[in-house]
Amino acid sequence: QVRLMESGGGLVQAGESLRLSCAASGRIRSMNAMRWYRQAPGNQRELVATITSGGSTNYAESVKGRFTISGDIAKNTAYLQMNSLKPEDTAVYYCNADGYGDYSKYFNHWGQGTQVTVSS
Repeated sequence: QVRLMESGGGLVQAGESLRLSCAASGRIRSMNAMRWYRQAPGNQRELVATITSGGSTNYAESVKGRFTISGDIAKNTAYLQMNSLKPEDTAVYYCNADGYGDYSKYFNHWGQGTQVTVSS
């Protein structure tokens, strides 16, 4: 069973920074990509940032220039550095990862989420 554990959320003021961490554990043979999603109350879950096993990154337009995803996919870890936070960044942030475990079985798992609250 693959498990994802996020940490690093909290309450900050607008303009401040936070760094989220995600660690995947379990019988992982290879990882395709790790992603950060977020979901604000009343909104759909949206993709924020992606990092692939090859190191490629992608961002939602709303966070480009402010957020940076990094990590070592081979070590099953990913981070999201969030700078210049805005109240509209307030959401529960979820880590997601997909890849292959034992017997080449595909997995796609989510963490439990971590709350980020940005006050104005």
